[in-house]
Amino acid sequence: MLRSLRSPRVDGDPWREGGTTRGDSGAGLLPFADRTAAGEALAARLCLMPVAREAPLVLALPRGGVPVAAAVARALRAPLDLLLVRKIGAPSQPELAVAALVDGVQPEVVIDPAMCERFGADDAYLAAKARLAIEENERRRALYLAGRQAWSLAGRSVIVVDDGIATGTTMRAALQALRRQRPKRLLVAVPVASREAAARLRGEADEWLCLAEPVPFEAVGRHYRHFEQVGDEEVLQALEAAAAEHADSSVPPA
Repeated sequence: MLRSLRSPRVDGDPWREGGTTRGDSGAGLLPFADRTAAGEALAARLCLMPVAREAPLVLALPRGGVPVAAAVARALRAPLDLLLVRKIGAPSQPELAVAALVDGVQPEVVIDPAMCERFGADDAYLAAKARLAIEENERRRALYLAGRQAWSLAGRSVIVVDDGIATGTTMRAALQALRRQRPKRLLVAVPVASREAAARLRGEADEWLCLAEPVPFEAVGRHYRHFEQVGDEEVLQALEAAAAEHADSSVPPA
């Protein structure tokens, strides 16, 4: 059975064009060379935060979040795992999320009503895309996890990492699903996010770390010099390397 949740509508238009806003944070860091460099920059900040001393678990949103999260996990000597979330893109602009589906025994779809209305994503469109997202999550689970049990989150500090946030719908879906697993602390760590998404998501996480919130935002890839698609092989290599590094670390397992 598919569970559907609708995110609260936000007043105003978060995608207005042009202009600059006072206090564009982190502008001097942009563009990042690539996802690994962005992850290393995030890690430098995270190492100074209390969460670094709490034996955290680093969760990546695949596939783009994996190289970023791998750099974070390596610096923190923390285990790396995946949270399988699939963005459902707008009919005319697939890079903009109008909804997101989270993997699980009962998959959940989190819907952004304002974005659906704006881009004409009706219930039939969402249902069709959700079916495809479930199939892709099942494929990824079989390939990436290969029967391995996911780490337990109960009572543990969790750092959720992606390569950037445009609308925030995918990350919101991830956080809502994770919260039900009763972690000690949920921290979102991303290199770059739109200012509107950041404002929406700060209340969803216990802590928020974003290196840059440029205005105008336009798209995540605009803020990287190299932003090639991350393939399955790169994800598998990152997971294998992280598992090997963690096996030799002093961080206790969950």
